[in-house]
Amino acid sequence: MMNDIISAVSTPFGKGGIAVVRISGEGSFALADKMFRPKRGKPLSERQGGRVVYGDILYDGRQIDDGCATLFRSPNSYTGEDTVEISCHGGILVTSKVYESTLLCGARPAEAGEFTRRAFTSGRMGLTQAEAVIDLIDAETEEAMRLAANGTSGILTREAAEMRERIVALLAEAYVLTDYPDEELSDLTTDKLKKGIEDIAASADRLLATYKTGHAVADGINTVICGRPNTGKSSLLNSLLGKERAIVTSIAGTTRDTIEEKCSLGRVTLNLCDTAGIHQSDDQVERMGIDRAREKLSEAELALAVFDISSPLTDDDRDIISGLDPHRTVVVLNKSDLAPALTPEDFADFPHVAVVSCSKMQGLDALRQTVEAMFIDGEIDYSRAVLTNARQHAALSNARRYLGSALEALEAGFGSDTAGLDLELAAGAVGELDGISVLTEVVDTIFARFCVGK
Repeated sequence: MMNDIISAVSTPFGKGGIAVVRISGEGSFALADKMFRPKRGKPLSERQGGRVVYGDILYDGRQIDDGCATLFRSPNSYTGEDTVEISCHGGILVTSKVYESTLLCGARPAEAGEFTRRAFTSGRMGLTQAEAVIDLIDAETEEAMRLAANGTSGILTREAAEMRERIVALLAEAYVLTDYPDEELSDLTTDKLKKGIEDIAASADRLLATYKTGHAVADGINTVICGRPNTGKSSLLNSLLGKERAIVTSIAGTTRDTIEEKCSLGRVTLNLCDTAGIHQSDDQVERMGIDRAREKLSEAELALAVFDISSPLTDDDRDIISGLDPHRTVVVLNKSDLAPALTPEDFADFPHVAVVSCSKMQGLDALRQTVEAMFIDGEIDYSRAVLTNARQHAALSNARRYLGSALEALEAGFGSDTAGLDLELAAGAVGELDGISVLTEVVDTIFARFCVGK
């Protein structure tokens, strides 16, 4: 399949000024000759890359539009292959016909993310860069966009490669020391080996420390809005989203199932889940919604626990409080426009409390600042590598664990050959970080997030 010529519409489908149909693969220029006729000069297959050519776009030999063909010769293209991008007028029908024309001429439909996957396979980008591409497309905040641009620049790819090279260099010396102890082929001593491993481990620790912020900005924090009925959970969801996503009434128990949405709260991205009100109920349908709410709460990284500030705590409130982790919970005291029956001091075990009025849109800035402070440590340094997702964090965490095992082996008096086994595993784990030794199934999962045409 990697030898096929692929084609896709690479702009959003619908009416617009222009649309772009992308063709990539060996033979793309010859294929484009069958459906694009330059107004002047040589056919596309005889032209240099880096050119934009104006001409007629053909369907089964007849003109259907005029537009531009942008030419990229291998390896100087996004995919690393010969690539032609045809810009046509952005009508739904004309775009479809231009795309169909590429298929008639011999291309096959591209799969989701296949252009970027070819770029990864050809060595044009590392796996972390590919992940940053989809993060850039999905970015909903300026911080997420800047962080993704950081990733597409290859800064994490380069740091991972450097770390792996350091491990491999140390490993080579360790095995020389093991195999030829009397030959003086290396000046590496056990103490120097320890110091080298410690330095690499420190680098890994610095990079691992970026995950908390990177995950919060790019991947998003799995967040559950919980509370007893009629405290304003759905009102909070609507306020955070800036739209009427959930039905809000004065009738308790309006929300019976979970509602899931994504939103930005300052510099943080929240994967929001509004849940049914948690309370004692004999209604079977309500109990199913309540059970689902408790399940979501147990899985959440952040809980926004909503309480009615105008009402004293009830038994249902106390039941909810008993199931909350204070360090991953923000207590949201809603309805601050009414006479208070509760104060933040009533939640002394919870370090994060915000007083809001969702109906009056008050206190949301304080809530934003509270959540930001929980997940972002000061200013984000966009000039340095940042881990943004769980896969990257897991790969580097494994590498750090193997480095620790290598140190423990040396400190326990084992030789450099024993430490070398752990160093080999560490090098492999760092390789997984940027796709050098990653499983095909993992790659498939990553590119499944992409849209067709990218």
